[in-house]
Amino acid sequence: MFLTCVETVTKELVSWMRGHESSVFSISVHASGRYAITTSSDTAQLWDLDTFQRKRKLNIRQSVGIQKVFFLPLSNTILSCFKDNSIFAWECDTLFCKYQLPAPPESSSILYKVFAVTRDGRILAAGGKSNHLHLWCLEARQLFRIIQMPTKVRAVRHLEFLPDSFDAGSNQVLGVLSQDGIMRFINTQTCKLLFEIGSLDEGISSAVISPHGRYIASIVENGSLNIYSVQALTQEINKPPPPLVKVIEDLPKNKLSSSDLKMKVTSGRVQQPAKSRESKIQTRILKQDVTGNFESKKNELPDGLNKKRLQILLKGYGEYPTKYRMFIWRSLLQLPENHTAFSSLTDKGTHVAFLNLQKKYPIKSRKLLRVLQRTLSALAHWSVIFSDTPYLPLLAFPFVKLFQNNQLICFEVIATLIMNWCQHWFEYFPNPPINILSMIENVLAFHDKELLQHFIDHDITSQLYAWPLLETVFSEVLTREEWLKLFDNIFSNHPSFLLMTVVAYNICSRVPLLNCNLKDDFEFFFHHRNNLDINVVIRQVYHLMETTPTAIHPDSMLHVFVALTKGQYPVFNQYPKFIVDYQTQERERIRNDELDYLRERQTVEDMQAEVDQQRVEDEAWYQKQELLRKAEETRREMLLQEEEKMIQQRQRLAAAKRELKIKEMHLQDAVRRRFLKLQQDQREMELRRLDDEIGRKIHMRDQEIAATAKDLEMRQLELESQKRLYEKNLTQNQEAVAKEMRADADAYRRKVDLEEHMFHQLIEAGEMQSQKTQKVMEENLAKAEQACLNTDWQIQSLHKQKCDDLQRNECYQEVAKLLRENRRKEIELLHAMVEEEAKKWKEAEGKEFDLRSAKKASALSDASRKWFLKQEINAAVEHADNLCHKEKSRFHNEQEDSSCLPRTSQLNDTSEMDPSAQISLNRRAVEWDTSGPNLIEKVRNLRQRLTAQARHRCQTPHLLAT
Repeated sequence: MFLTCVETVTKELVSWMRGHESSVFSISVHASGRYAITTSSDTAQLWDLDTFQRKRKLNIRQSVGIQKVFFLPLSNTILSCFKDNSIFAWECDTLFCKYQLPAPPESSSILYKVFAVTRDGRILAAGGKSNHLHLWCLEARQLFRIIQMPTKVRAVRHLEFLPDSFDAGSNQVLGVLSQDGIMRFINTQTCKLLFEIGSLDEGISSAVISPHGRYIASIVENGSLNIYSVQALTQEINKPPPPLVKVIEDLPKNKLSSSDLKMKVTSGRVQQPAKSRESKIQTRILKQDVTGNFESKKNELPDGLNKKRLQILLKGYGEYPTKYRMFIWRSLLQLPENHTAFSSLTDKGTHVAFLNLQKKYPIKSRKLLRVLQRTLSALAHWSVIFSDTPYLPLLAFPFVKLFQNNQLICFEVIATLIMNWCQHWFEYFPNPPINILSMIENVLAFHDKELLQHFIDHDITSQLYAWPLLETVFSEVLTREEWLKLFDNIFSNHPSFLLMTVVAYNICSRVPLLNCNLKDDFEFFFHHRNNLDINVVIRQVYHLMETTPTAIHPDSMLHVFVALTKGQYPVFNQYPKFIVDYQTQERERIRNDELDYLRERQTVEDMQAEVDQQRVEDEAWYQKQELLRKAEETRREMLLQEEEKMIQQRQRLAAAKRELKIKEMHLQDAVRRRFLKLQQDQREMELRRLDDEIGRKIHMRDQEIAATAKDLEMRQLELESQKRLYEKNLTQNQEAVAKEMRADADAYRRKVDLEEHMFHQLIEAGEMQSQKTQKVMEENLAKAEQACLNTDWQIQSLHKQKCDDLQRNECYQEVAKLLRENRRKEIELLHAMVEEEAKKWKEAEGKEFDLRSAKKASALSDASRKWFLKQEINAAVEHADNLCHKEKSRFHNEQEDSSCLPRTSQLNDTSEMDPSAQISLNRRAVEWDTSGPNLIEKVRNLRQRLTAQARHRCQTPHLLAT
């Protein structure tokens, strides 16, 4: 098995990651995107996604098995879950085991199959073939809660936490997909079922939640894909939290009784009287009443919210939390929720101006159409101007769609928007607000003169680039999420923010607008969605609010926010009344004319009805006459029919005869068709047999092709293995040649060491013989005259030292010459080896033959040199023995001449000599006699050298002592 990595942009194959022997059922990627863990039933492997190489492998016993291995979010920890319910945590870098979760209690032990972790990586949820869920605290490393699902749940197939952008990753809503195909979402803190998706008829097989937790995508068992909106699924999530601050109203005459003490209720605490707290709150309120103009009081909103804090939250996150947005909007707009006043408006019924709303604005949803019609009618009953406002449905539709389940809030939000953010819109009714559009144009001229000049050059007015955005409140050019994010900022700022948004939208879209040259292109641009980031637009709006000069800033011309009054709605009369009255009068006149036309039409219809009645009566008389005539004709036809029946009977007899003949022909035809069908069936059977044979052949061919492909793959693997084997053999051959060269070099070094050893043996043999000779000479010369011998010895010692120096120098020169020759041969051999590697095998064989010849020649040279050294050693030994013998003879003769008989007898007495020395002397004497005259000079030189050494030793006391 292998994993395929594909580049998402270019759709190209990046790498193959091999290593798994069984199918991979889980892939987990680290938060940094560098590492990934792939899990199969027998192993888990850690991959480096930079190099696509396997970093580590988790091996386990075959009897255990792996359930899941994954990274913990926002951490460097790997969690491994096995089939024996053991859970281990590992360090990602060092793969050191950090901890192991303890075993769950036996009373609630289940076999874990599915797991889920919160975004902060603190809570682990585990489930399996049971209706119990285990919640583990990974920080404390213990099981802190067991949740029992409904009895209908027998097994858990999937677990996933519902993300929330404002809970810091501590998700509390858990989605549980059970065996019945229903996914239930529960609150892990309160253990309350919030909502569920799927049904028994359309069971869910798998589901996934979007990263922001807004949508749920599920695959149904019938193959369909369903996408759910979390906001629309439950009222519990969208419900605002209870206010933290409660307003305490003073009692009449500022008197408090013990029975009227307020109780401060806090979740998780015991209720206690809040008398001391109440007194503090009263003191603070009185202090504010005295000062009266604190900014904090101006920013205080209903339900304990603060406008400044909400603006800080909005700038930090860019939008309000989805589940708290409606609650925050109601607080920002300070909606009074006048149920009685709104009921009185709706009780007036549908306004005449919106009776045929579906013809002009066809809406697929009947419910949404009714809510829109009812809201527009309430606005028209509130103020007459709204019955004639053509863009009011466009303005109200996004709010109607958003608040379709709460029509009171929808009406009050639209009314608040009209009173504050639509100021001066109706002063030029029925024309667009020229004054508002002029404000927008002035701001655009200050911040982007090039874009405004482009509009002017192409005859594009503010009614085209600004008014479509205002009359639809950006609902045509923004998506739902973008529109909600924009109105989070609009409702949190001054009413001029909406006008600045129009300018910012144009400035942020300046590039495509500058490329537009046709008026139709501009109209299309401002009525359709465009590729524009709403966050950039909002930032540009804040920049315009801060950098626009006061002289042209819209906030100097617009009033600050004013909320709707409680109890009754304020009167809205910010429009030219004479135009509206004139239109009302014209509409009334048209209605009266239409009534007159209807009365005249009714009279004509009554007259037409009388004429139609007379025509019906005449037609009835004519019909009766026609019936009588038809009855007479019927009697005559009956007589004719009787005659025809007789004729038909005769015809039936003839037809029966014909039928018998036809049946006979049909039987023959049936036999023939049956025979033909039998033949056709046989041929079809043969064709099917041939088709089966062809299919079998095709199947066999496909199998052979697949087998051939596999053989080719195996052949490729064999070629690769042979290639590696050849490379290995080549490396071994090179190592063998190098080893042989090293062996030759070692043999050469051993040969040189042997020659040096033989040379040193030669020197040591000469010294030993000289020592023996010296000892004999010392014994003989000690008897001579000391004075003459000392002088002769000194002269001979100096001469011998000089001769030794010369001889040693020659020896050193010879040794150095041999060393240089050896080094030269080694260099030549090294060059030969380098050249040998570069040449072909055939040339290598020739060089190897030459090398063997050279080695044979070197061996012969070494043998001759060894033989020469041995001959020299033997000659030196013989020379020393002969010299010693001659010296003894000379001293013996001298003793006889001087009549020193004892000394002569002593020198001639050879019985005291070593038997081996005596044999050596006799052998040397024989060799001396047969060696020839060339050795005389060598013996003379050796004699002089030994004499000089002896004299030197006699002069050196410590040498004599040794």
